[in-house]
Formats: sequence, C-alpha cells, structure tokens
Amino acid sequence: MPPATGGGLAESELRSRRGRCGPQAARAAGRDVATEAAARSPKRPARGSQRFEAAGRWALLALVTLLSFATRFHRLAEPRHICWDETHFGKMGSYYINRTFFFDVHPPLGKMLIGLAGYLSGYDGTFLFQKPGDKYEHHSYMGMRGFCAFLGSWLVPFAYLTVLDLSKSLSAALLTAALLTFDTGCLTLSQYILLDPILMFFIMAAMLSMVKYNSCANRPFSAPWWFWLSLTGVSLAGALGVKFVGLFIILQVGLNTIADLWHLFGDLSLSLVTVGKHLTARVLCLIVLPLALYTATFAVHFMVLSKSGPGDGFFSSAFQARLSGNNLHNASIPEHLAYGSVITVKNLRMAIGYLHSHRHLYPEGIGARQQQVTTYLHKDYNNLWIIKKHNTNSDPLDPSFPVEFVRHGDIIRLEHKETSRNLHSHYHEAPLTRKHYQVTGYGINGTGDSNDFWRIEVVNRKFGNRIKVLRSRIRLIHLVTGCVLGSSGKVLPKWGWEQLEVTCTPYLKETLNSIWNVEDHINPKLPNISLNVLQPSFPEILLESHMVMIRGNSGLKPKDNEFTSKPWHWPINYQGLRFSGINDTDFRVYLLGNPVVWWLNLLSIALYLLSGSIIAIAIQRGAQLPAEVAGLSQVLLRGGGQVLLGWTLHYFPFFLMGRVLYFHHYFPAMLFSSMLTGILWDTLLRLCAWGLASWPLARGIHVVGILSLLLGAAYSFYLFHPLAYGMVGPLAQDPQSPMAGLRWLDSWDF
Repeated sequence: MPPATGGGLAESELRSRRGRCGPQAARAAGRDVATEAAARSPKRPARGSQRFEAAGRWALLALVTLLSFATRFHRLAEPRHICWDETHFGKMGSYYINRTFFFDVHPPLGKMLIGLAGYLSGYDGTFLFQKPGDKYEHHSYMGMRGFCAFLGSWLVPFAYLTVLDLSKSLSAALLTAALLTFDTGCLTLSQYILLDPILMFFIMAAMLSMVKYNSCANRPFSAPWWFWLSLTGVSLAGALGVKFVGLFIILQVGLNTIADLWHLFGDLSLSLVTVGKHLTARVLCLIVLPLALYTATFAVHFMVLSKSGPGDGFFSSAFQARLSGNNLHNASIPEHLAYGSVITVKNLRMAIGYLHSHRHLYPEGIGARQQQVTTYLHKDYNNLWIIKKHNTNSDPLDPSFPVEFVRHGDIIRLEHKETSRNLHSHYHEAPLTRKHYQVTGYGINGTGDSNDFWRIEVVNRKFGNRIKVLRSRIRLIHLVTGCVLGSSGKVLPKWGWEQLEVTCTPYLKETLNSIWNVEDHINPKLPNISLNVLQPSFPEILLESHMVMIRGNSGLKPKDNEFTSKPWHWPINYQGLRFSGINDTDFRVYLLGNPVVWWLNLLSIALYLLSGSIIAIAIQRGAQLPAEVAGLSQVLLRGGGQVLLGWTLHYFPFFLMGRVLYFHHYFPAMLFSSMLTGILWDTLLRLCAWGLASWPLARGIHVVGILSLLLGAAYSFYLFHPLAYGMVGPLAQDPQSPMAGLRWLDSWDF
C-alpha cells in the first residue's frame, strides 16, 4: 500500500500517537513506542523533503487564511444600513464611546471591543441605531463591521490548525477549512456588528490552545507548554466575557483538564510533588488567570460607563449614585421620610424597577376596571407618589403644620402624583399570578376608601423607628386584606405596556419581590444629606451586575413578528433568519447555513456515532487491528471524540433553557460539527483505501473522495452565496429569481 496523503503508514501512526490529547500521549509515545514505530517506517524522509513538506503546510495555511479573509471582507460595506441586531450592538458601541451607562444581558467584553473598534476607526458615537433599515449615511460604520469580519475570518485557520493537530492529516484539515469557508451562515454572521464572531473567535482560540498544550504533554513546563496553557486561559476569559455561553468551552477545557490530571495522578513514575506542580500550573492558568481577566473587563466597563443612561433603572439606588448625571449622583436629599414627601419606591429584586401607575385602566375581565399599577424599569414622572396620612386630606407641606416623620408601623396612604389616585388593593385576583390580589389606582383627588390604607414596616426594625431614605428596607402591608405589596416579575401583555405585574400577595414570607426602598425624596421642609456615603464597592457592583444579567437573560421574550426557533430545528437547517429586507425591491440578506455543508455535518455525526461505536467495541473485545487501522482508529476515537464533545456541550444545553432562542445560537456547535466532518471523512476514506489495497485504483479513493467533498462544498457556496452577500429582485418563488429552485424547504423564507 503506498503512503497516503499526509504521511506514510508507520509515520502517520507515530504522528497520531505523538499528537494524542492528554498526558497519556507522552507515555504512549515514549521511547519504546517511538522506536517500534520508527522501525516499521520504510525510510526516513530526506532533509530536503521535510523542508518541502513544511513549506507546503505553511503555504496551505496561508491559502486557507487568505481565502477566509477574502470571503469575509468581500462586499463588507453592503448593505449600507442597519441589519438585524446591529441596532443593539452598534448602539452599545456608541454608548461606550459616549461613556453612557446601559444594561445588556451579556457580559461587556464584546461590546467594549466593538466600541473600541468604532472609536479607533473614526466613528464618533452619534448614530442612533434606532431600527433595522436605517441608513448609515455619512457615519463611519466600517470599522466596527471590519473588526467583526477580522475576528470571524480567523475561525477558518483556527479550525484548520485544530484538526491538523488532532488528526495529523492535511486533507482532514483542508476539508474542515473548506466547509467553514464555504458556509453561508458563518460568512453572514461574520460580516455584521454582532457578538457572534467575537464569541466564536475566543471559543476556537480556546479549543486550538487546549489541543496545542495537549500535544506538548511530553514536554511539560517548557516554554511552548506554558504559552499554550496560558493562552487557553486568556481565551476562556474572552469567551465568557462576550457571552455566558462561553461557559460551555470552559466546561470542555475543564473536563479535559480533569482527565489530564487524573492520568498524571495514575502515573507512578511521577512524584506527588510533580503532580502538585501540574495541578498548580493549571489552577493558575485556567482558573486564576481567566477570573482575573474577566473581572478586569468589568472594572474597565464600570470605569468607562460613568454617565447616567438608559440602564440606570435596572440597578439599585446605591449603584445609580455612582453615575454622573443621575439624580442620585452627588445628590443631597432628606434622610428621613416625612408625610407630604414626594417619593419614588423601588423594588429590591434585581431588574424589577419602580412602583408605577398611569391613566390606562385594566381591561374588561381583568379584575376591577380601575387604573393600572405596575413596575417600570426607567425613570419617569409616573413613578412619583405622595406619602400621606390615612385619615386626613390636609396638606402636610403647609408651613403652619410641624414636620411629622413616617415611622415603622404607621398606617399610610400613597397618592399617585400625576393622577391623584391612591394605591389600592382588594380581593379581585391579580392579572397574571393566581391566588394573588389585584393592585390598582383608585379614588378621585386622593379621596378613596379603606382599601387604600397600608401599614409601612421596616424589615428587622422596632415600631416607632424613623424610615431612612435608600437604606431602610420596607414592606407595605394592606390593612384590609393583610396581603403584602410586591411584584411577580411577570411581563404584562400589550394592554399593560409590557411592564411588570404588581400584586398583593397573601403569603407573608419575606422575599425581595415584596421588599422596597424609597429612592427619590423631595420635601422642602427637611434638611438634606449627601448620598456619597452610599456608593457601593467594586465587589458589590460586580455581584449586582451579574444578578441583573442572569435575571435579564431568563426574562428574554420574543418580539413581535420575530422568527424564533427551537434547538431541534438547528442541525437540520430547518429555518433561517432574515437579516435585511422583505420585499423584492429590498436588499435582502438571509442567515441560512449552506445546506450541503450542514446536512453533511448532520450525516457525519450519525456516521461517527456508528463507526466509532463499532471500533470502540472491537478494541474493547481485544480485536487485533493492523497498524494502519489502529492508528486511524485512534485518530477517529480521540480526535473525533474531542470535537464531538465540543458539539455536544455547545448544543444540548439549549434544550434546557427557558429563554427565547434563535438560529444563530447553534453556530458555535456548528464549528465543532464541521471539524468532526473533516476528521471523519478523511479517516473513513483512508480506511476504504486500505481495505481495497489490492484494487488497482485503491490509492485514488482517498484523493477523489476528498476532492469531491471540496468541490461539492465550493459549488454549493456558488449556488447559495446570494443569501450572504445580498439579493435584489424577485423572491425565490418567482422563476425569474436567481434563487429559483434553491428553496429546498418550505420553511426557508428567502
């Protein structure tokens, strides 16, 4: 059997052993094994041949990288308007340039990098990014798109190098690179101002670094070993700093590290001191370093975003006091609550907001048809309430009346300043939460009934104590029903302006949902104190920001007319996502994976599970495999198993998520499935060539098979590339459309 592409028979076995993941590679590729493998090698390649092979590898890597960059930067400026989520992440980049505080459900690194790219490329942060379709006009947006395309372009060479290291096969690496280069979905995601290319860049960088430091297992504590181990930690921090789904690659590296240390612990030739050094190195590089970098991104985030902005209301009063321009920053307000004060009342549960009312009524069939009371996350005049005694309508601000402070245990009435209706509850059921009572605004000019009376209590305080603004944690107990004012956190329908439900719960257990504090406090009869003493420490704001992000993620709901999808849709490429345009006169971009690539990946996963199971059973049963088959089997099981684990970890957790999901969430998993496809088909074709060695054309099976897959991927890209680069003219249903006949599934909406 002549040597297959990428190395001779014995040489390929030796390389596969040297490239194994984990410390067992160092032991398996020890001196005896290497000597035995070298003895089977028919002839050591000449020095010139080695140089030629190395030059060929570098040339192929350069070609792959150049093609990736060319496809990602081609027509990058088109369309010259906002596409899909550019409206969010471009706007957030503007916030960083303007130093305006905002809230997002993802960690800050990706948006900070987008803002930095815009700033360095001359963008001044003045474009509003209001909605998809708005034209950029004279604003400089190419720096931000170019930055995302730059990082997205590295996905292909990273995957190429990862597969090359796992399989020691140029053809497997080349096939993987072709699948990703010619995938219209990866191309589309890389060309816009999005977090996805940044996230996938760090995921693939972490995967490549992990594979590289695994391959250095026979040289522990060497400079390359430390470099790749440290770079793995840096990449993990980057992935988590962009999106929380970076936890999946952290889990993969963690599992690899646990297996690594377990095998080291079982190597009796190593002293416990040496094992301890290995453990310490991994703790420093894979735990301490990523955590330090991740924390540092938040430190920069809070330092840059120092001005009040649209995200203030998601955070606590103490947090807002550190933002310049916020009414609490460097503010002086009365310290103790008094009757007649105009106040805002904020719920202490993260991302609930302020007690709010407006002139709209609850609709027919939703409890009593009275004025709505909700919570609202943003500053608004409709958040203002006047605190009054329950049994009098006299004006406490009359100069002739002495100041009377509100105390723990007092019976009060809260009158909505804008509408003069009282905070009210009764036995009608709440709009969304069963067994809770409805809360409304009731009365005329402050005159209502006994259902407007509330007892104010300070948590863990004695009766008679004064109530401090910002610092006192209060509860409002309804006097008639005995229920406690709170917010369920549930989003009301359109009739409630998608604000959050306020209820009165008969369950008196103390929870953050039913605990409030007084934030704004206006009373001209009282002296003011400075709020600077209330500003929180960095650990406190770091913890609070994570609580708000986690709650925000779990509360994400689909927008009107928005295409959402389910995880089972993704691998089969069931439904794409419209990035731009709807009508035949629009410039249309449609996010859809190259169907040939995606369905080949899906087939490859099934074939891998079948072939891998057969090989694993055969090995477990003690089958004596020929040297070539044994080497290829190890590549398939170990290299393929590593990327299959990556696909599993980046895909199946989405089945457990309750938040809204979109098609683009699958793309990190798609990177791993493409790497598996490259390894699988290269290995299967080599096995076929070996099995048919007696056939005269056997040597061509591998070459023809790889070329066929490469050409198929390239031709399918030629057919479907308008989806990524943009289409104008008739829709696919029209026979005159350039996409006519390519709408293979009815669910594809292009």
